[in-house]
This record gives sequence, structure tokens and C-alpha cells, in this order.
Amino acid sequence: MSELTLIIGNKNYSSWSLWPWLAMKANGLTFNERLIVLDTPDFKAEISQFSAANRVPVLIDDEITIWDSLAICDHLAERFPKGRHWWPQASFLRAHARSAVAEMHSGFAKVRAEMPMNLKRAPKAVALSDEAKAEVARVEALWDEALRLSGGPFLYGDYSIADAFFTPLATRLRSYDVELGKSAKRYVAHVHDWPDFQGWRAAALAEPWAHASDSL
Repeated sequence: MSELTLIIGNKNYSSWSLWPWLAMKANGLTFNERLIVLDTPDFKAEISQFSAANRVPVLIDDEITIWDSLAICDHLAERFPKGRHWWPQASFLRAHARSAVAEMHSGFAKVRAEMPMNLKRAPKAVALSDEAKAEVARVEALWDEALRLSGGPFLYGDYSIADAFFTPLATRLRSYDVELGKSAKRYVAHVHDWPDFQGWRAAALAEPWAHASDSL
């Protein structure tokens, strides 16, 4: 069995690092993690040792290097197919989940820009653009549809890659005190209570580093 190493950014800020980390934890994988502090003069030199893309996360699996969050999850789902929390088992749920994750992976740019992930932030509302409000509405509609199809409590019944990918967005909605409907509010609480996320959050709160987004 090869040794897995996941290279991540600060746990307080790096939503892209959180995605595969949660998926790996949920599926019981043992791995090393190496944290590279974001937004420092040394970041590019450090991350470039592992990936020419110069971004986190990066997974090192023996001689294989994977440098994208979704690609990491798909690679590991193939490598460790006995994991219960990769993609949903039912084909119609799996198709929906893949579409939702792809949308999360490439979309919601206004939400990302106007509400950067910051787990230390005390809940406080900010004025959102109309575009960001539309993206929040789209998230709620997507979650509602997934939960109706699956019956919950997670988006596709059992915890899956989809929940890992929507957790950072859920933290944003709570950190920036966004008004939500009952279903979305319940789901946000559910992913916050997930034990693996609680472990990540505790480590994030202990980090000493600050970022410009702290002032938002």
C-alpha cells in the first residue's frame, strides 16, 4: 500500500483543501498532511516543489501527483472502492451528485469573492450583490432538490463527496449570517456537526495566521 500525503493550505481559509480532506476522512483513509501557509512570500516556492499549478491541495500517492480537489476525490474513489462515502450508490443520485459537485467546483464565484471562508469569523451579515444573492438562492434550490430525491439527512442520503464539497459554502452562509429557509438552515447545521469537520474546525481555530479577509 502506497503512502498518501495531502498538501493543504491554512485550515481557516482553504476551502479547496477542505474538500478532499473531508472525503478522505469520511472514507477512513490514513494519510499524512502537510500545511503550506497561504499568501506568504514563500508560498509559491514551497508549493512548486509538488505542483506546477502552484495551488493547494495536492495529493501525493506514491509516484502519482494529483493537483485538483475533484480529481483527488475521483482518484481515491477508484483506488479505494470499498469506501462507503464517495459517490452515492444509486445511479440517479450519483448523476445528480456529480452535477452538483461540478457546479460547486466551477461556480458560485460571487459567493466565494464576497464571503471568503473564515472559520474564526463571528457571524455577521454583509451587504451582498444581487449576483451573490442569486447564487445563494441557487444553492438553496439545489440542496432542496437533492434532499427531496434522497430523503436526507445529507444531500444524497449518506455522507458523500457532495457534502464535503458543499461544507465550505455552508460555513460561509453561517459566518456571514445569511438568511436561509428551514431546509437549508437544517442542512448547514448538519454538516457543521459532522465529526470530521469539527476536527478540521478545531485545528483552524488554533492557527496563528491572519488574512486580509479577516477585516470583512
